[in-house]
Amino acid sequence: MRIYVGNLPYSVTDDDLRDVFGEFGELAAVEVIKDKFSGQSKGFGFVDMPNNSEADAAIKALNDTDMKGRKLTVNEARPRAERPRGSGGGGRY
Repeated sequence: MRIYVGNLPYSVTDDDLRDVFGEFGELAAVEVIKDKFSGQSKGFGFVDMPNNSEADAAIKALNDTDMKGRKLTVNEARPRAERPRGSGGGGRY
């Protein structure tokens, strides 16, 4: 199950998330989303857990808990919405 983790403190790293979620079971992947130009955290991330019952336990236990002064939002990730591919504009005629 893919888990969304929002309202992360900007100082949180992939390893920090791995430590917190690893207490609930096996992790397939952990990623704090970062700005591609500055490298600064965007304040959210994703955790992939192959066992759904372990993932559910992590969501229930960690949603609305405090991490470094911020209240986390933890839930099952929704599929990414399809965005239409535009021409990008700025072309010459």
